[in-house]
Amino acid sequence: MNAKSIKGKSVAEIKAALEKATENGFKPTLAICFISKSLDRMAICKLLDERSISVFGCTTNGEFIDEVSEKASAAILLLDMDKEYFQLYFEEYPNENYREVARGIAQKAKASFKEPAFLIGISNAAADGEEILRGIEEVAGPEVNAFGGAAGDDYAFTETYVFTNGKDSGNAMVCLALDEEKVEVQGIATCGWKAVGTVKTVTKSEGNHVYTVDNMPVLDLTAKYGGIENASPQNNNLLIEIAANFPLQLQREKGDPVMRPGLVVDWEDRSYYTSGSVPEGSKVRFSLPPDFDVMDKVVKGVANLKATKMPEADALVVFSCAGRILSLGPLMADELEGIKNVWNVPMAGMFSNAELGRATGGNLEMHNLTTCCVALKEK
Repeated sequence: MNAKSIKGKSVAEIKAALEKATENGFKPTLAICFISKSLDRMAICKLLDERSISVFGCTTNGEFIDEVSEKASAAILLLDMDKEYFQLYFEEYPNENYREVARGIAQKAKASFKEPAFLIGISNAAADGEEILRGIEEVAGPEVNAFGGAAGDDYAFTETYVFTNGKDSGNAMVCLALDEEKVEVQGIATCGWKAVGTVKTVTKSEGNHVYTVDNMPVLDLTAKYGGIENASPQNNNLLIEIAANFPLQLQREKGDPVMRPGLVVDWEDRSYYTSGSVPEGSKVRFSLPPDFDVMDKVVKGVANLKATKMPEADALVVFSCAGRILSLGPLMADELEGIKNVWNVPMAGMFSNAELGRATGGNLEMHNLTTCCVALKEK
């Protein structure tokens, strides 16, 4: 399978890049598209559709094809994969029936492929990514390869979108199902954030709403550990500071911890809502602000994936949390360069609102502040 990655900051630039990529007989059948809301994504889809290229698309908080991340652009991975090796699905979930919708998609994929793997994009910040993963697992089994991310909207946190040929929705999932008998799919979700302090107990929570940890309002405890002096509504940078630098780490009996940053504060009781569920009674630790080791751990995790499971790859898809670039800033380029150099194959990626995948030694879960790398290789 051949692959090429292109990028541009306008429909015209993407058209020119697409023409250049295909001028020597390269005929892509599939495009994985990460496009800013500021661009006309459906016009770009039309360019691809005119060439009979199937589209898997998400809006973003930033895009990249190499180590340099962009804003207000499109990053596209073009693949000439045999059309018999993949299926694209697009389903809305107007009734918040995330598991049911995902289960239906998985059943269709299972009817086409004995061993399907899944690349998933979800829109609507309220969508429950873990319910989607559970629906896929119910059909394809707990060891299924499923990875993806939640669409972004250039940090506006209002409306996110997924799209495919002729379809676009702020309340849907787009799903690329791959035949693993024909295409090898391997991935890893890793974050690198270091834990600090003792293990603590979530003493009151409901779903993703965390009220108290060790019987203390979670916001107050976070401010104490983070040395945050102004934990008040007047601090406009408070949520970014908490989410990017001092997230909770939900401890797991199996596998690495899962990041659960606070995203919305309830000032009445100084509780907050996190990116995913935090069960009452679960164990958590706080995090240290990131340093160089955060990037090193991610790159080493990807290198280990190559060494142990995927010696060669044709292409790489990356979902990296928007919080990572907020925390790491220009250093994010070093992480992206390190990831690309592992296989040195065409790559496209986005900064997402959440990541879907399997942490090292763990189960399929929704993550934050995490980088999810997915390597593809036609057999």
